[in-house]
Amino acid sequence: MIMFSDFDFGVITRSLGYLLREGMSVSLSLTALAAIGGIVFGTMLAIARLSSVKWLGKAAATYANVMRSLPLMLVIFWFYFLVPYIMAWATGANRPVPVGSFASALITFTLFEAAYFSEIMRAGIQGVPRGQLAAGHALGLSPWQVMGSIVLPQAFRNMLPVLLTQTIILFQDTSLVYVVSLSDFLGAASKIAQRDGRLVEMYAFVAIVYFAISFSASSLVRRVHSKIQIIR
Repeated sequence: MIMFSDFDFGVITRSLGYLLREGMSVSLSLTALAAIGGIVFGTMLAIARLSSVKWLGKAAATYANVMRSLPLMLVIFWFYFLVPYIMAWATGANRPVPVGSFASALITFTLFEAAYFSEIMRAGIQGVPRGQLAAGHALGLSPWQVMGSIVLPQAFRNMLPVLLTQTIILFQDTSLVYVVSLSDFLGAASKIAQRDGRLVEMYAFVAIVYFAISFSASSLVRRVHSKIQIIR
């Protein structure tokens, strides 16, 4: 108790509005948008990897393996400095095109997480019984119709708990964007901690919030997983 006697819990209540409005909103928005983009791009990579076109499958596999072998912090720095030059090349501009910290972080997380989502979706697609594909072809459906109407819906349903778990990891990883001066929840808390000289209080509060959100989301994933097992 002596340890907590010097704590100023008021700094948390005074800053709560700013933390939620400026910090948590950025973290949740980045998580949601990057998860959606990562799942879409990851599904395309998974389909490409399972394609009968060899070079396409090798290209998708190489992308996934390279991305999963790199530290996320390094990828964030790479894209933060490289994206303006890539945009300049794509638009024909004479100088780097500023895209902003949020857009750069969103592109980074989307492309990075797509490598992990692609492996999840690849497992889900391969888990669909081959007989259902044959039945779809027997009904006269095209390969794309079989994939869109039969395979992907089942793959998404079967892999939903794993997709949600990866999204929780993504939410935790968004705390790294403070390195590019983006004020997410951790970044906003860091500013207040430095301004008021209350590092212990703010970082303890941040840890509690991240734990509460991640634990609640994990409990939801377990419930979803149990329901999916019942459906099976």
